[in-house]
Amino acid sequence: MRYATYSAEGETFYGAVTDAGMIALSPDLPQFATLSDVIRAGALDQLSGLTTGKSVTHTDFQYEMVLPDARRILCVGVNFPDRNAEYKDGSETPKYMSLFPRFASGFTGHNRPLIRPPENHTLDYEGEVAIVIGKAGRRISQGDAYDHIAALTICNEGTIRDWVRHAKFNVTQGKNWDRSAALGPWLVPFADASQLDDARIITRVNGEVRQDDTLSRMMHPIRREIEYISTFMTLQPGDIIVTGTPTGAGARFDPPRYLKPGDVVEVEVNTIGTLRNTVEDEVV
Repeated sequence: MRYATYSAEGETFYGAVTDAGMIALSPDLPQFATLSDVIRAGALDQLSGLTTGKSVTHTDFQYEMVLPDARRILCVGVNFPDRNAEYKDGSETPKYMSLFPRFASGFTGHNRPLIRPPENHTLDYEGEVAIVIGKAGRRISQGDAYDHIAALTICNEGTIRDWVRHAKFNVTQGKNWDRSAALGPWLVPFADASQLDDARIITRVNGEVRQDDTLSRMMHPIRREIEYISTFMTLQPGDIIVTGTPTGAGARFDPPRYLKPGDVVEVEVNTIGTLRNTVEDEVV
């Protein structure tokens, strides 16, 4: 089953995704205003039973960022060996992972445009798997890490490259432009380790493959990410970890191949689905 946040008829719903459209579930669960609330309550399993016997509610709808009220989004940087090699600094596998925050306002939904701001045109793509925490924990062991995952989704972690260089020690400015990234299309409940261990990320721009790698090659596997992050902060249900992007982002071409209006970016993960976005300039 797949669950999404979407808008239709002037309202926002969450519901189950079918080949024919959306089955609205939020009207049946008024105690949970958002899909994030469902996860925070540990009630994701309850949704599947609500679809029994129900027909499609909406065929005309727009996807929204899958968890639009996410409180904490942490991103892991430079987490594939070929990505690390792009920096040409001679460094080997780092002992500790790089981390930075993103905020929900920086994301849009599936089939919606990524927005390129007028201040800078170095909008880039980064295809990634994102995990959603379902059970709170502190100092979680790698052996227990997967027990804390509720669901999986896909991220195009769009970045304004010039703005990650505005300061010496952080990238926050370049990572949080409004609607410069996407998260979705839906949540896939996490049920089996193979959903991550066998996952492959392919990013295409206008049909051309730009990124192609498997999560099994991560320098810091997802079990380690959960272990490390939960050492310094208590992970809470609804927290999102964006787990790292392979080599092949536009900034690393010579000359760079940044996104421009009219481009179509697709991030495919074989165990989740495909996140698709166009690119538009911001209307000021």
